[in-house]
Amino acid sequence: MQEFNYEENSKVLIHKDEVISFKCELQENLQKAMKKFVEEHPNWDQYRILQAAIAGFLMQKGFQNRDLTRLYIGNMFSMNFKN
Repeated sequence: MQEFNYEENSKVLIHKDEVISFKCELQENLQKAMKKFVEEHPNWDQYRILQAAIAGFLMQKGFQNRDLTRLYIGNMFSMNFKN
């Protein structure tokens, strides 16, 4: 199993949330589809897509957490939830 390379990205910190950056390899077809989607939907970017995808996957697999739900809904509908 490949290890992830973790880096801190201070540009992404919003509302005092902790953010952990990681690098991963994407299949070329997935990268092309994501690029096309971002070009057609300028309010989305690669970070928002990946956050929504991971949060959605975890929710579908039964992981229940209020912060995860807020992250998923916030990404899907461009909402910011405050405490």
